[in-house]
Amino acid sequence: MRILIDGRLYGLENAGLGRYVMNLVKELSKLDQVNQYSLLLTKKYFDKLNLPKNWNKVLVNFGHYSISEQVKLPQIIKKENPDITHFPHFNVPVRFTGKFIVTIHDLLMHKNVGLAATTLTPPLYLFKRLGYKAVFKKAVTSSEKIIVPSTTVKKEIMDYYHTNEEKIKIIYEGVDEGIENGKDVSKKYQIDSPYFVYSGNAYPHKNLRRLIEAIKLLNTNSVQKIILAISSARNIFTQRLEKEIKKSKAENFVKLLGFVPDEDLGSLYKNSLGFIFPSLSEGFGLPGLEAMSVGTLVLASDISVFKEIYKNNAIYFNPLDFTSIEKTMENVIKMDSNLRQEKIETAQKFSKSYSWAKMAKETLQIYEETKSSDSIRQG
Repeated sequence: MRILIDGRLYGLENAGLGRYVMNLVKELSKLDQVNQYSLLLTKKYFDKLNLPKNWNKVLVNFGHYSISEQVKLPQIIKKENPDITHFPHFNVPVRFTGKFIVTIHDLLMHKNVGLAATTLTPPLYLFKRLGYKAVFKKAVTSSEKIIVPSTTVKKEIMDYYHTNEEKIKIIYEGVDEGIENGKDVSKKYQIDSPYFVYSGNAYPHKNLRRLIEAIKLLNTNSVQKIILAISSARNIFTQRLEKEIKKSKAENFVKLLGFVPDEDLGSLYKNSLGFIFPSLSEGFGLPGLEAMSVGTLVLASDISVFKEIYKNNAIYFNPLDFTSIEKTMENVIKMDSNLRQEKIETAQKFSKSYSWAKMAKETLQIYEETKSSDSIRQG
């Protein structure tokens, strides 16, 4: 079987999507020496990535969400002549006619509507929304199979598009082994007080404004200064967040760290009071599992996807009420040390049930099932 994977989102600069593609390629290349793969890559990784003989790298000099993606990508894929194409994100060219599988990680842009969720001008935002809806509908309706990371996302797709339940396959993601637990890096990032940590982007649905209000309230009620350390790559949304911090007069309690590499992230988690995840909507919740894996308490929003993925291994709060967030942080600070250690060890063991190798194995099964069903139809 000839399988083509659109790997243009490969790389940690593409956040969770990039991590997903990296681990999919890594594990499939170890798992499968039989099928033939074509992997589309941008210049940055085309030269760096070494793959087995059954993998063929294809250089693509345009990015995702572009006009070239819509026009040129179908031609490139047709030239490779795969039996099945895997798009690891919803951005399937509208005019693409080949057989494909798509991974849909979330429906955040269906729910987060408005200029607060974009950096574009109103006319460009409207144009982008129309394009997004057309591309997303193509991904859902024309795909052979849809891979999702949670029951929550599966239900949302079924509700929005009335898609056949059998078409959507849940494949949980894994925990990256690159998240290390090395020496304490708090001094490196100039953190001089006990701290909670958040890692991820600063989009509005991440609910960081309420988290900032919560840390302010916590410090009002606390004898000791408590810091909120935020690891988030610098962009327009972190700039907006910085303004919000100043407006709220929370500069003494909130520290923006910028992008923190994996070699520091595990230590940042491990030496914190806890990893806090106040998001209003997610597709999976990988950062929380990463924090658990290195030995950190996880405080998370009481939303369905987190309950599904973390089960009883997180401490939950109402994300719509900053006093609930503050009370949960206060309870963690006051927690008995033996109970704290017990919860950390239980969650750490639990996190190991999520595996990128398992994810790749189940994805390969989807490829093979799709090919088999195609052969049956032709026969």
